[in-house]
Amino acid sequence: MATEIECYRCGESLVALTLPLSRRDECPACSAHLHVCRMCEFYDPAAVAQCLEDDAEEVKEKERVNFCEWFKIRPGAFDPQRARKAEQAKAGLAALFGEAENPEAGDDDQLREAEDLFR
Repeated sequence: MATEIECYRCGESLVALTLPLSRRDECPACSAHLHVCRMCEFYDPAAVAQCLEDDAEEVKEKERVNFCEWFKIRPGAFDPQRARKAEQAKAGLAALFGEAENPEAGDDDQLREAEDLFR
């Protein structure tokens, strides 16, 4: 039995997509681009330039769509622990900065204060 392919970002099954992936394919659940280094068999965070393919051109942003000719989809790209850490970080930032109940009102107040400086 083949290992199921999942989105690297959210873990959604990609069984409905036709392989090989197109450069334009996106995750049906989170809309993340899928032709990215993090979805590639050659991706390895511990390797030089995070890629095991010596002939591949370096891609700086591993979660951005790219034109790499060596791309080969990797089963197991989803890391639940990484996703959990990302959610915890987002929750921490939300708690630190709080959710503005009416952000537009604050923007109006700041605009009014700036305009008052020039009157």
